[in-house]
Amino acid sequence: MLLKASRMAGRRALKAVLIDLSGTLHIEDTAVPGAQDALNRWMAGGKKSDIKWLRQASVAVKFVTNTTKESKRILFERLQRLNFNLQENEIFTSLSAARSLLEQKQHRPLLLVEDSALEDFTGIETSEPNAVVIGLAPDHFNYSTLNKAFRMILDGAPLIAIHKARYYKRKDGLALGPGPFVTGLEYATDCKATVVGKPEKTFFTQALSDLGCSPSEAVMIGDDARDDVGGAQNSGMLGILVRTGKYREGDENKISPAPHLTCDSFPDAVEHILQNLL
Repeated sequence: MLLKASRMAGRRALKAVLIDLSGTLHIEDTAVPGAQDALNRWMAGGKKSDIKWLRQASVAVKFVTNTTKESKRILFERLQRLNFNLQENEIFTSLSAARSLLEQKQHRPLLLVEDSALEDFTGIETSEPNAVVIGLAPDHFNYSTLNKAFRMILDGAPLIAIHKARYYKRKDGLALGPGPFVTGLEYATDCKATVVGKPEKTFFTQALSDLGCSPSEAVMIGDDARDDVGGAQNSGMLGILVRTGKYREGDENKISPAPHLTCDSFPDAVEHILQNLL
């Protein structure tokens, strides 16, 4: 079932598709039904509805994610085990964006991320930290660690949020994201965090930067109305919302402008793009 498909009037020809991962293609170690088929082979009926055809049609594909609980390498290996057909260099993460900011500013971060994500910061100096960086880190979200971060920020250290997602989907249900903890530190210190992941415009422009296209030539597919779809559309892209992962009934009504399209799942989104946007 598809809802609210707006027209491409005034837009350039589609050149790129950005695709969210967690909640859109998979939930932890379980693929969203039909997602592999939409990526790996022709769909039923012989329609040109797979990612291979998108690539052959000169439409660039990039997988963009706010996932911070594991490194890009570990994430890529997870997706390979789930039989998704993609290359590691096609994945752009908020961890990558955070590392770029740290290198640019020459910060020495206190890294509140899971141990499985630390390898993406290899080579970044962390002794005598002068900045606080927060991702999804359930094992580190305790009073002692957060209080250390609180004191550093009071002493002038910048607060950098890899992203501020309110929650995400796990196999056992919805779970708190890093957003509530970032917001708590903002409240306690009376400061504003610098956010590097979705829905920030800079994240989407970075993701598109090596694809040779502008936001008006791209579409984003994701399960988060605010961060995926709202962020993409505020950056000048089209946004397609899928009713999997963290999606909750009525999410499409929580952003303005509304999604270009709301559909049941990723395969439906791919079908719409191939039938209507190319």
